[in-house]
Amino acid sequence: MNVIRRKRRLAPGVYDFLIENKHIVKYAQPGQFVVIRLHEKAERIPITIAGKEGDCFRAVVRAVGKSTYELCLAEEGSSIMDVAGPLGRPSEIDFYGNVMLVGGGVGIATLLPIAEALKAKGNRLYVVLGGRSKEYVIMLEEFSKLADELIITTDDGSFGIKGVVTDGMQLLFEREKIDIVWAVGPTIMMKFCSMKAKEHGVKIWVSLNPIMVDGTGMCGACRVSVDGKIRFACVDGPEFEGDRVDWDELLKRLAQYRKEEEESLKLFIQKVGDLSWL
Repeated sequence: MNVIRRKRRLAPGVYDFLIENKHIVKYAQPGQFVVIRLHEKAERIPITIAGKEGDCFRAVVRAVGKSTYELCLAEEGSSIMDVAGPLGRPSEIDFYGNVMLVGGGVGIATLLPIAEALKAKGNRLYVVLGGRSKEYVIMLEEFSKLADELIITTDDGSFGIKGVVTDGMQLLFEREKIDIVWAVGPTIMMKFCSMKAKEHGVKIWVSLNPIMVDGTGMCGACRVSVDGKIRFACVDGPEFEGDRVDWDELLKRLAQYRKEEEESLKLFIQKVGDLSWL
């Protein structure tokens, strides 16, 4: 149970795992996530399910803090102590018509099972993927097979359009009638994607990533304000309508423990050595 059957490097500091767990494979639906604990003294961290292969679920992880660095250092054949899930409400998959999917960073991985399910329903998919540079735009092959139109944006112009994902969104809005949007990526990206969709009067779903502990709604750490009401991302989400989210509050909450997170990572690097190669 929970054996890492495959590990691949997708980009600097970004790894694609296949983790054996028949329960997750049997019950997981697009948009859901798991909470993992690598070992007895490890932090619990939420990871979105990026697909299934055989008896394994797929998880794409970016090393940003101590726990994710530790996970990205795990070897094939090793086991993860705890995997709880599938958690959260699945995506609302249906036939909508013209669907825009916008992904940034490891959020691209979250979009893949959603895209596959939407395509199976007969939707036409317009996909915008973005990254800092060409090497950070992941899963191009998979999305190329699914997308009716694929637009790539990079901050430095090394691949596709020089710009950000909202530039790609604008191009599509100008020439296509879009019926609904999904956007997954860094919080600030999803905020501006929500603003762009609202500007064009189109509903947008976003997948939120607030601080989370138990993943079952008991701790209250993942609370977010949606339509002026408190919601818990782990049980009411993780997907919410983007124009109803209090983005400024969410951004402040995400930065709440930044100093402690930086200190924890610093101590970990002192213990294990330089990790710039990861």
